[in-house]
Amino acid sequence: MKKFFKRIRLVFKVKKFVPFLIEFFTTGSVPVKQKIISAGLIIGYFLLPFDIIPDFLTLIGIVDDVGVLLIVFQQIIKMAPAELREKHKLE
Repeated sequence: MKKFFKRIRLVFKVKKFVPFLIEFFTTGSVPVKQKIISAGLIIGYFLLPFDIIPDFLTLIGIVDDVGVLLIVFQQIIKMAPAELREKHKLE
């Protein structure tokens, strides 16, 4: 249940994702292996349109997609160095 509430709080920090991701992929403090894994997660999300709940069920289908995307972002945040997470206040 604790992870669920962490993901809900993450929704309100969405506007911080873009600057965080830009710095994550351009900084030298993140190992190349982690950058490749993170890029694979993001690309995999967009290329593999597997849905647990189909999008034609309007709101419920969209919530499913947002949930999966938040899980992907949460994993990328975990891989980031502590100073980068603190800088963007994503802990």
